[in-house]
Amino acid sequence: MAEQRRDNPGTVRFEQWRQTHRKNQPNTLVKSQHPSDLWSLTRDNLQLEPHIDQASVDTQLEWYLKHNRYMETASEHAANYYYFVLNQVLERDLPAEIALLPFIESGYNPLALSPSHAAGAWQFIPGTASIFGLKNTWWYDGRRDIIQSTEAALDYLQYLNERFEGDWLLSLAAYNCGEGCVARAVKRNADAGKPTDYWNLSLPRETRRYIPKLIAVARLIKEADQLGVKLPPLANKPYFAIVDIDGQIELAKAASLAEVDIEEIKRLNPGFGRWATDPEGPHRLLVPIANADRFRDRLKQLPASERVRWARYKIRAGDTLSQIADRFDTSVSVIRKSNNLNSNRIRAGNTLLIPSPANTGTVVATADKTLGHRKVHRVSTGDNLWNIARRYGVSTEQLADWNSISDVRSLRPGQDLILYPDSRDPG
Repeated sequence: MAEQRRDNPGTVRFEQWRQTHRKNQPNTLVKSQHPSDLWSLTRDNLQLEPHIDQASVDTQLEWYLKHNRYMETASEHAANYYYFVLNQVLERDLPAEIALLPFIESGYNPLALSPSHAAGAWQFIPGTASIFGLKNTWWYDGRRDIIQSTEAALDYLQYLNERFEGDWLLSLAAYNCGEGCVARAVKRNADAGKPTDYWNLSLPRETRRYIPKLIAVARLIKEADQLGVKLPPLANKPYFAIVDIDGQIELAKAASLAEVDIEEIKRLNPGFGRWATDPEGPHRLLVPIANADRFRDRLKQLPASERVRWARYKIRAGDTLSQIADRFDTSVSVIRKSNNLNSNRIRAGNTLLIPSPANTGTVVATADKTLGHRKVHRVSTGDNLWNIARRYGVSTEQLADWNSISDVRSLRPGQDLILYPDSRDPG
């Protein structure tokens, strides 16, 4: 895990760079015709190998060979994302080694979080993330979003490369410890009449190991056959498509429309940390490319009212917004915004509309007279749909239907379930 960036690019300086250098990135993937696998494409575009300190790289390479499970696991994480990242790197005419950075930053895990609160595949800390436009809300963390974070990381690296006059090793070192850290080290050596290349600078211990780690990973991939390393196959074709969704949608609903497991939707869209996409955007989802057309077609036919489930909650005496937010797995700000509340003050007897996960249901709803007497069961530790249904003499299908439960694993202690014990399963 890379150490915390201890100084960030000056906002004004970076904004000036952005205006003159940043490319508009299309919302499509770049297709390379040759070769047929991503490892070969990577080998063909490695550029940093000549600029190495042999001993330090060998030390890191020996570690990777000894701990071969690390690269296996990281490659498994990378399988869904590497086509996109590598093609974005090559489209910008950057060394292929840049696409390997997430291997050493996070093990290509977009959910990785360091002790210094760096998050995502590219390990942005909050301050740097903010400068590069990666927003972080209750709904969404752009540092975990593979599209947004890759764009931000490549912008940052290109900016650093121009700052350090095309020296990629200094640029990469600055990505690790901060541009000020590297600039000061360069100045110290220059003032002392010493060489100012990466290998001769006095840098933090982690930064001294950072470049050798990257070169070692590159060499491991380049010389996999000679080193006896078996890399998992990664075909040179996109795994996901980027689909515009034009508004908020529940992730479970999106998974159903695309006919994929919800865990797949979550894996491809780790920026969305809640049960639905951010109502303020980005309004797009990544879905497996084989399911993209089906998802687009069904999404067009889905009524806006069915994109997100709304619960109607009648405020009880003693309720607070924070208690209600906890109950519905949402936030106070979301409830206030959804109900045009100017403060946290609420009044018993009034009704709140709350965007609610499908597994929460409408806790206080008008009972269907045809179903008979309604009962509310509060979920306890160890409860599951089967034992609750058995206790009340109903079916698990009915219980799931009455509470709009799409994922049987989602029950949580303290959750209220509506059921109608007098009802009989028609099946």
